[in-house]
Amino acid sequence: MNKILVAYATMAGSTAEVAQAVGEEISKHGLEVDIRPISEIKDLGDYAGVVVGAPMIMGWHRQALRFLKRHRQVLRRMPFAVFVMAISLTQTGETGVAGVPVFVDEKLPKPPGDADRLNFRERYARLTKYLRPIINATNPIKPSSIGIFGGRLEYGRLKWWAVLFVMLVIQAPAGDKRNWEAIRSWAARLPEALQNEATSAPV
Repeated sequence: MNKILVAYATMAGSTAEVAQAVGEEISKHGLEVDIRPISEIKDLGDYAGVVVGAPMIMGWHRQALRFLKRHRQVLRRMPFAVFVMAISLTQTGETGVAGVPVFVDEKLPKPPGDADRLNFRERYARLTKYLRPIINATNPIKPSSIGIFGGRLEYGRLKWWAVLFVMLVIQAPAGDKRNWEAIRSWAARLPEALQNEATSAPV
């Protein structure tokens, strides 16, 4: 495996810092890594694998979803992984979605008030609700791994509509929930996961 692309979209800059950490862990395995905003990427011809990351506010960042859809055909021949930054996640016991293994930061999920009757916010913040659109974006191919981690919420750096959504629906307090140990632990496993996917991918 040669050069790996770590592509990211961000709302207020914190996902860019996570992408940097992910790239650093991958490079420790002797791989060349490019860390770039999605907006700068025109094609994937120079890469042997891709990691795509973005925040979850009113769904996964639209720029990231469009990126996966636009490059769907190329990703059929190339291993890829995804990471998601979220402020809230309902604890449901799910460990994967559509057969894709998911690494969940253990500090992020919170138990629902009533497991048999989830409220709107709890239903919205389920793992399946978050990840299904991402998996559908490249159907029938799937990421080799998905990591979901706590993000950083700064109301003053968000657009007004995002502030309203987070305050009224997610109801999350501002703060930095990024667990760097969990992020780097997941990223350190990516070279092996991407290599295994590349070996089993059709040619």
